[in-house]
Amino acid sequence: MRRKRISRNPPMTQKIVPVIMAGGKGTRLWPLSRATAPKQFIQFVGNKTLFQDTLERVSDPALYEAPIVVTNEEFRFLVAEQARALAIPLAAVLLEPVARNTAAAVAAAATLAAELFGKDTIIQMLASDHEILADKSYFDCIRIARDAAAAGKLVTFGINPTEPATGYGYIEIGEALGNGAHKVSRFVEKPALDKAEQMLADGGFYWNSGIFMFPVTELIAELQEYAPDVLKAAGKAVSKASRDLDFTRLDADHFAKSPDISIDYAIMEKTSKAAVVPSPFKWSDMGSWDAVWKSGVRDDNGNVAAANTTVVNTRNSLVMTHGVHLAVQGMDDVAVIASEDAVYVGPLKDSQNVGQLVKMLASASATAKFTETHPTSYRPWGGYTSIFNGDRFQVKRIFVTPGKKLSLQKHHHRSEHWVVVKGTAEVTIGDNVQMLRENESVYIPLGEVHRLANPGKIVLELIEVQTGSYLGEDDIIRIVDEFGRT
Repeated sequence: MRRKRISRNPPMTQKIVPVIMAGGKGTRLWPLSRATAPKQFIQFVGNKTLFQDTLERVSDPALYEAPIVVTNEEFRFLVAEQARALAIPLAAVLLEPVARNTAAAVAAAATLAAELFGKDTIIQMLASDHEILADKSYFDCIRIARDAAAAGKLVTFGINPTEPATGYGYIEIGEALGNGAHKVSRFVEKPALDKAEQMLADGGFYWNSGIFMFPVTELIAELQEYAPDVLKAAGKAVSKASRDLDFTRLDADHFAKSPDISIDYAIMEKTSKAAVVPSPFKWSDMGSWDAVWKSGVRDDNGNVAAANTTVVNTRNSLVMTHGVHLAVQGMDDVAVIASEDAVYVGPLKDSQNVGQLVKMLASASATAKFTETHPTSYRPWGGYTSIFNGDRFQVKRIFVTPGKKLSLQKHHHRSEHWVVVKGTAEVTIGDNVQMLRENESVYIPLGEVHRLANPGKIVLELIEVQTGSYLGEDDIIRIVDEFGRT
């Protein structure tokens, strides 16, 4: 594995370096969001994912450098492919070997940003799963936060509260700093309803957005003061990091030594340099189906209904499907969500509790699979959708991105039949290489070395029928692989 080489005298930048946190495994948007394909990588409404929307918000080269993305091993190819689809370059993709909350991730990203862009760099920390209207008011707040960070402040964004929400932390603003930012008076943990109502009545309280703007030098100094164990572990993890294709793997032994704490708890609640920018822009953390409904475009009956749905005599409801046609009749204030293999139905007001339902499903062997993987799985070359599973056979739809190829591989327990339905396939079987076009097929015997590639300009799609005594994904013996998986 190649060692990443970083210049010790990097050029200084006056632009903001965005750091996008994309490693979370949200469960409250089940059944669309699952462990191996969480909400930031899912299309809810529109043709982009939340992660791609986040990338686009930091794509102005006059304001931003190329982003650093912090994610994990499981999501690395989703990150790379979704950035590639938008033609947005990434400065680095940091892979966390273990989950350690936000403090360690921030410390590692800040350390790397200082090495790549200079110690005077300003970084903006963004969650990849928030929905934000990036209008003029949004970028006005970004520039106010940048100026405050340039003056040495550790800045957070306080969202104007529209209701006494109990699912968010709050920030009480203090003395004005003269540039649109304020000192932070105090942070308030997620409150009970009566306390949230009182804070809204009193005024001066804002939702804690989880978006930050940090000057790297001051951030590292405050980490050294208030969370030295976090900084030491993250710094060592970066210095011992290794390069794998386009990814930077943080050293597992050192990173795991970091305390498992948030950046709010590590420094923001302790530092005297905390500042907040009151932010009027539209924001949602998309943490529940209720939040998705609130952020959507509602019809005359208050419904948010996605494509492939029929809604009759129904009000104030969310109806979405990523699979079968979904028909809902005579319902009020409900969420009806269908994936390819599971359906959730429940009151919108209870959607914060979907995570508890997912834990119940995950604890039973018969239903655990519905919380872990989608029928559609993504790979660095494209992906596949499971269509049907039977006794000693299964059917899949395979899709391959133009110019990509699967590993040269073989199987011990299964043979495969491929039928091309779209595009052109380059198929290697043993020493033979052949081209297949639409409506053409080929058979790969058990144990035969083979490979599939897409030499064309459009996505290759084929139907694969597997037969054999064992059909698990771990029966893949990779011989040659351009993604480093041998």
